[in-house]
Amino acid sequence: MKILFIAPKYSGGIGGHAFRVYEKLLEHGFNIKLMHTSHIPIKKLKNPSFAALSSLKAIVGKEKYDIVHAFNVPSAFAMKYTKAKKKVLSIHGIYSEQVDALHSKTISTAAKITETKILDWADKLTTDSKIVKKMYKEKLNVDFEFFFAPLDTKKFEKLKNVEKKEKQIIFIGRDSYEKGIDILKEIETKINAKIVYCTNMKWEDAMENLKASSILVVPSRMESIPQVIKEAFYLKIPVIATNVGGIPELITNNKTGILIPPNDPKILENSINKLLVDDETSKRLTDAGYEFVMNNLTWEILLPKYIKFYEDLINS
Repeated sequence: MKILFIAPKYSGGIGGHAFRVYEKLLEHGFNIKLMHTSHIPIKKLKNPSFAALSSLKAIVGKEKYDIVHAFNVPSAFAMKYTKAKKKVLSIHGIYSEQVDALHSKTISTAAKITETKILDWADKLTTDSKIVKKMYKEKLNVDFEFFFAPLDTKKFEKLKNVEKKEKQIIFIGRDSYEKGIDILKEIETKINAKIVYCTNMKWEDAMENLKASSILVVPSRMESIPQVIKEAFYLKIPVIATNVGGIPELITNNKTGILIPPNDPKILENSINKLLVDDETSKRLTDAGYEFVMNNLTWEILLPKYIKFYEDLINS
């Protein structure tokens, strides 16, 4: 079976997920490649330039594949033109809603029209969130297959032993509106702890900072399923996160973490300061989070489902 993966980048978010799946399938003997394409490094031109250049690469390319798997909407154009028997598109989050929150009305309208059309280009659609699957069904009457994005627990063995820092809060994610970093910064002086922002950092460095922290804060306005919550669960760091997108699929309030409303600095402030001095609750949350990861989210549990998906697709 010959497979091609396409993504605008292979780090962070859905691109990081694509690379982790690629690594694991390669490890298990799959004949799999990544398409690498340049783009114009200007915010509003990144995705359009990637879509255009990757499409051109696919059009002139002569190589044939059994399956082409595109990750996120900008990759769908190259997917369409790649010579492959079966085509898969993965979307994490409602694409048009993400664009709507970050761009002008003109761009948002174009994204909605594009989204509707490109979903028809794939033989299979997948997502990492049950709520995304449900919303696309309600919104556009299209069917997605749901797969949790696995956590590779073996990678944590490479982390250095770090000293736990008393009362250190951590944010890991993009410095962007949808991630709600501005909300955390707004209350920074009212938090009884130091806040570390990991916005542009190598994974190993971010994880070592996480490992040393008291609480992970995820103040997002919109999300699919943040990988960093799974990482915090595995490292036994308590999580306070907003009740948006697929986050409640990971966090059961007051069981595996603390859920709060988005866009509410006061509740975020109170929740952080309260958990900082409540060791009993912290331990109860981290024990439950770790158990959730180990029972549901490791490669040992999820790899057979990924392999079966590709085998069933090529045999259909």
